[in-house]
Amino acid sequence: MAEATDDRLRLLIERIERLEEEKKGIADDIRDVYAESKAVGYDVKIMRQIVRLRKMKPDDRREMETILDTYKAALGIG
Repeated sequence: MAEATDDRLRLLIERIERLEEEKKGIADDIRDVYAESKAVGYDVKIMRQIVRLRKMKPDDRREMETILDTYKAALGIG
């Protein structure tokens, strides 16, 4: 029984390790796309903000924008 548990644990750890390697590869690919974007003149910081906004649910995005507008008005930022 302990041997089967040890094998299962080893297999799970190995899966996690493979997924971590894949994740690193994807992160490298994303970094390359941002570098390419910058090379052709796009503002990478703004692109990252757009990606973050697109991930949000529309209601959450609207709420965040409303709060941001409220804070900006309170601080006199146009």
